[in-house]
Amino acid sequence: MSETSILVVEDEEKIARVLELELEYEGYKVVKAKDGLEGLQYIREQKWDLILLDVMLPGMSGIDLLRRIRTGDDQTQVIMLTARDGLDDKVTGLDLGANDYVTKPFQMEELLARIRATLRVGGTKQSADFLELANLKVKEATHEAFRGEKELQLTAKEFSLLVYFMRNQRQVLSREQLLDHVWGYDYYGDTNIVDVYVRYVRNKIDKGYEPHLLHTVRGVGYVLKDPR
Repeated sequence: MSETSILVVEDEEKIARVLELELEYEGYKVVKAKDGLEGLQYIREQKWDLILLDVMLPGMSGIDLLRRIRTGDDQTQVIMLTARDGLDDKVTGLDLGANDYVTKPFQMEELLARIRATLRVGGTKQSADFLELANLKVKEATHEAFRGEKELQLTAKEFSLLVYFMRNQRQVLSREQLLDHVWGYDYYGDTNIVDVYVRYVRNKIDKGYEPHLLHTVRGVGYVLKDPR
């Protein structure tokens, strides 16, 4: 089995070196790029399993590089590295197709866990068009979702929540995680909003269908999985 390849696009040498050492210790094949232009060159030269992409880069920003990546590639997994106050960057990155983001400064164990999760999700993507689980299909580009042959009618927020579940299949997600990724880390409203929208989504994707896919893990959160 070939090694999982990770491209680290990070201009801060100290951070890049730590990432390189930690990832190589975990068994990944790692290449570093010191700026956006060098990152683009490496991306053109070969296919990567995952790209760790800093937002603030010289030469070409991480956002611009992500836009280049997604122009011709919907499948490479991309995790953005963003500043703590970079909400606009996070929103823009996710809208452009980033699979996840990690806020600096970060704990290495959290980053490694997110890498593992993102790589697992990459294996669930059946084609460049759809995210699939059982007979549930989600097409992000056109904002469509289907259960079997029936198209599901979802609001924008319900669709965003479903996409996040689909990207993290078989993982138990806490209310805090869902609130952070779907509503934004600076959301100050009632956290019960998560439960409300999970109920909305569950009614639309599971009611009248078998098997049920969206499950409650009591005291922890929710998980999207095929129980069979």
